[in-house]
Amino acid sequence: MTFFETIIVAIVEGLTEFLPVSSTGHMVITQYFMHIEATPFVKAFTVSIQFGAILSVVLLYWKRFFTNDFSFYLKLFLAFLPAAVIGFLADDYVDAMLSDVMVVAISLIVGGFILIFIDSIIKNNHKESVSPINSIVIGFFQCIAMIPGVSRSAATIIGGMSQGLTRKVAAEFSFFLAVPTMLAASGYKLLKTYKLFDKDDYTMLAVGNVVALIVAAFAIKFFISFLTKHGFKWFGYYRIILGGVLLAMYFAGYKMVVS
Repeated sequence: MTFFETIIVAIVEGLTEFLPVSSTGHMVITQYFMHIEATPFVKAFTVSIQFGAILSVVLLYWKRFFTNDFSFYLKLFLAFLPAAVIGFLADDYVDAMLSDVMVVAISLIVGGFILIFIDSIIKNNHKESVSPINSIVIGFFQCIAMIPGVSRSAATIIGGMSQGLTRKVAAEFSFFLAVPTMLAASGYKLLKTYKLFDKDDYTMLAVGNVVALIVAAFAIKFFISFLTKHGFKWFGYYRIILGGVLLAMYFAGYKMVVS
């Protein structure tokens, strides 16, 4: 993985981590079109690069994280727990899907249709606070996003809205939940693979995380504003178009696996 490829993948991660379009799916697609070999480092990078993006949440919402409100941390823990358990048990299966672009394509299309109709299905939400029960339900929704292309952001926001939360409150809780979730996922992946890295790999990982942090900070500001005004449908259209292009390539005879 070259320095240029690292920058491009990091920009893609920063732009898409908090949008309901699947950052992992977009990184897999980017690696496919740039012919980046799916080495153990690249697979670890795909997960670990998300650590930089989630740090942007801590920077933008630092007052929420550095608080004496115990209930805030309790809700994050309850929401994090399902993904921690299921993610640990299903890690090898998830890792295998990280090189399959077709999994991403199908997930993008299915999720796209859900996003188009979600605003009409879930209406009149006025709930401005997250309860412990809401947190647990959102946590199980997050587990669906272990499939590349589903989108952790989309799954958790929809999970929140299904509990009556407003778009903005659901989106912000999704951002907060990303911190313990991706910190654990990144740390676990690095512990499993760090012995396979060389000195240049660590440099690439550091650079990628810094780039992702900066880009994600701008993406969060854009997303909250756009979501409040326009809802999910445009993200749904985008997902369907992108997934459709990938399916068309598959049926045209392209090998849709990062190798």
